[in-house]
Amino acid sequence: MKNKSEPYYKTISEVAKLLNLVNKKNGSLSTHTLRFWEKKFNQIKPKILAGNRRYYDSKSIEIIKKIKFLLKDRGMTIQGANKYLNNENSFKLDHYDNRIINSKKILKSKLKKISKLAKELKKK
Repeated sequence: MKNKSEPYYKTISEVAKLLNLVNKKNGSLSTHTLRFWEKKFNQIKPKILAGNRRYYDSKSIEIIKKIKFLLKDRGMTIQGANKYLNNENSFKLDHYDNRIINSKKILKSKLKKISKLAKELKKK
């Protein structure tokens, strides 16, 4: 049994699967995306062991979740996401509580507002 004080690490494939980073063309995991983000975001610091195998701790995984949210869900640029992550308060203000934000709820809410506006415009 694993000691609770020991850090738990996930492989690059496990992290890609956790974040649903999948190549839409062939269904394979997009681990290259994580390696690319490592180069662009100095906040991601995996342990690299023999054979260049990457292992991510829970802190790195939380940062990667935030990066994915900022880039994919919020549509930020890499430069914008970097500015946001470098702000000291960004993690205090918007903690995900070990979950990825449910973007479906956000989208549904926005679609309802757009639909309501469209109906109002048709009436005019």
